[in-house]
Amino acid sequence: MDPRPPTETPVLGRRERNKQRVRERLYAAAIELFVDKGYDHTSIDEIAERADVARGTFFNYFQRKEDLISAWTERRRWDLVTVLAEAQNQGDSPIEQLTRCMAALGQLNQDEHELTVAMLTAWVKAGRPILEEPYVADIFAQIVKAGIAQGELSADLVPQHVGNVLRDVYLGALYRWVSEPEVSHTGALTEELLSILHMLFGGLAAPAGQQPTGSQPTNSQPVKTHPAKTPPVRRAEPQSVGSA
Repeated sequence: MDPRPPTETPVLGRRERNKQRVRERLYAAAIELFVDKGYDHTSIDEIAERADVARGTFFNYFQRKEDLISAWTERRRWDLVTVLAEAQNQGDSPIEQLTRCMAALGQLNQDEHELTVAMLTAWVKAGRPILEEPYVADIFAQIVKAGIAQGELSADLVPQHVGNVLRDVYLGALYRWVSEPEVSHTGALTEELLSILHMLFGGLAAPAGQQPTGSQPTNSQPVKTHPAKTPPVRRAEPQSVGSA
């Protein structure tokens, strides 16, 4: 899967634009209610009323309430994909890309604290950590694969294994952050994620003398492991449109 978002947004007709607006109203209404009342205590009737549409209209866009969890995770995925694309366009090294993506994950949750608490709880209860494709792990794995090819990361690494480890690190830190109210309104999540990532760099960095895959031997320089500066995360627009 190419992690880069489409460079061009297709032009939509009036009917499709109207559908997209209704879908967005339903999603926004649901998110507001989940933050105010919690996912479990919000009904489809309440979502439709808040969005000012008929109850039946909801099912034209979401088959069930759980589909809103999928919509939330999909938006998070596009946010992360956008960050990675920007890092690649700026010529960041793979280690800098890993740092930028991990920092972005922390910032996304910190910027939407109440929503993260509500949706993460629903996400876990719905069994999504087991059922969903581990997109975060896949994105990390692609960066690691590029780092190996460029000689920046150890050739002994298995990219998907490293991606899984980094995803586990992220989710473990996120669960702790959500469960500790005294620190969950601070930047502690991003700080912990970056601290763990920097500790891992010592084991991930290529040994001195390792050459990029397929290259001729050259004088090797030590791997730079300091974090990249991470700009504010820009939200990506969702790419899908609900069916009529």
